[in-house]
Amino acid sequence: MKTLSISLTTTLPLPFSLSRTVTLQAPICFPPTFCSSSSSSFTMSDASNSSTTLEKQFDHLRHQLDESGSLRERIRAVVMEIESTTRTMHSCILLVYQSRPIPEVLEKANAQIPVLKELYHQLAEILKGSDQYYRFHGDWKNETQTVVSLLAFLQWLETGNLLMHTELEEKLDLKSSHFCLDIEDYLTGICFMSNDMPRYVVNQVTAGDYDCPRKVLKFLTELHAAFRMLNLRNDFLRKKFDGMKYDLRRVEEVHYDVKIRGLTKTGDATGDQGTTHGQ
Repeated sequence: MKTLSISLTTTLPLPFSLSRTVTLQAPICFPPTFCSSSSSSFTMSDASNSSTTLEKQFDHLRHQLDESGSLRERIRAVVMEIESTTRTMHSCILLVYQSRPIPEVLEKANAQIPVLKELYHQLAEILKGSDQYYRFHGDWKNETQTVVSLLAFLQWLETGNLLMHTELEEKLDLKSSHFCLDIEDYLTGICFMSNDMPRYVVNQVTAGDYDCPRKVLKFLTELHAAFRMLNLRNDFLRKKFDGMKYDLRRVEEVHYDVKIRGLTKTGDATGDQGTTHGQ
């Protein structure tokens, strides 16, 4: 440390003059870089470590984003194929509105089920071990709901019964623990299937099948009653379920119109009464 000498001369009020020189020593500190080399070295090292840690973190985040983007691209490629397959299946089902034989419609549409099964198997393989099902679920949610609707409608055309959740999982081989059929997707797809029922009834009556409204009315009535057992939140699924009552009302109107015109068979009245009492 350097010192600065200051000389002071004072004159005392005495009979004679006395000169005294006083020397004061005071430290003069130069800039911090010259004052303490140890303190300066610690600060620079700390800043360097902080910069390295920040760089490592963002480099790790960059790798995660790259992997996530690559995974999403693979998923979307498969989803596009699922969408294409559902369009083909839907075009086959539309033949039923042209009074084509149901066995013919079922044969053409069911031919796409193995394709869908393989595509969902590919999705399951992509997500295998990642534990990120619900992170990417939105990428295939809409397409899955459409698949549920189409397969459930095919099942009803073939058997007159509802395709159960477990049955649909078996059809598509969605039984693994990390990739399954989401319950809300299944329920939403069933609601979509309900939307197709009024159109089907009108086309069948036009083609001369006057017993179809009664069958569809019974099915929708039971389905609507089953949905009412669920405690649905006020979301998209709830809105779709609320729309089911309008599908039911339209079918009721067609059934009523056919009945008052005397187009139903004699035995239908008993069946209608049984359905009404069951409601």
